[in-house]
Amino acid sequence: MQIKLSNKDQEIFVFQLDQNNYIKFCPERGGVITNWVSDGKEILYFDEKRFMDKTKSIRGGIPILFPICGNLSTSSSVFGKDYLQLTQHGFARDLQWQCSFNQNKQSLCLLLNESKKTKKYYPFDFALKIEVKLKVNCLEFEITIYNKTDTSMPINFGLHPYFNVSDYKNLEFFGYPLNCQNQQKNIISNTLDELKNIHLGVDLLMYTSGKSAFRDKVFKREVTLNHSYPFDLGVIWSDPPRRMICLEPWTSPRNSFVDGFRNIVIPANDRQTFDASIQIKYFK
Repeated sequence: MQIKLSNKDQEIFVFQLDQNNYIKFCPERGGVITNWVSDGKEILYFDEKRFMDKTKSIRGGIPILFPICGNLSTSSSVFGKDYLQLTQHGFARDLQWQCSFNQNKQSLCLLLNESKKTKKYYPFDFALKIEVKLKVNCLEFEITIYNKTDTSMPINFGLHPYFNVSDYKNLEFFGYPLNCQNQQKNIISNTLDELKNIHLGVDLLMYTSGKSAFRDKVFKREVTLNHSYPFDLGVIWSDPPRRMICLEPWTSPRNSFVDGFRNIVIPANDRQTFDASIQIKYFK
């Protein structure tokens, strides 16, 4: 396994297990994984045309959410007048990351440290390290966030995978709780009732058992996201007419930095770890 430059113009690299199993990623654009080919099949949705326009946010792949998930309800920074307000999903997905191959773990290592840019929004020294292990029909993530300051540091963390789907009508979701939060209307609602509107666009937050899954009856594959506590919040988001569905693991809901609900605080000079995996299973 090794890392090779795949597209020089777009600064896209490939991390390959074999010809039928590989991921592509772009350190320059938030460390985003742009493509995942598993058993010869493209698992992720990725809008390449939009990606080429650097004035627009990325739609597709697996963006990284840090230090917040979602947005904040305040118009000014929670850290005081000397800082800019954090934008939707934080700054990690907009910055340049470092990458390397971890020989011992046989994994791709993505790394983001504090910088002059991050200090405009977030008054902490930190290191965010993500080890990505590529296996046949499986991606594993080992996330470590280091607080390098002498004071406690609040964090949220999330991944935002976009999955290819054949059509919304061919999807079956299972293993979800009875109720969820409709984030567009900010109401608690029945999960199955909400999922009936997936072809119209949904944004649903739920407290899972640590596993989220859906099945595509035409692609004949099942996608399972494993994300144990405290990484167990799940978001389902659709954006029609795009043929994709987002199944996102979050640690904390929107506005966590403001109301403190499920906010994670890393003690001074300490660290916090999370694990997640995405498994693909095919059926007849």
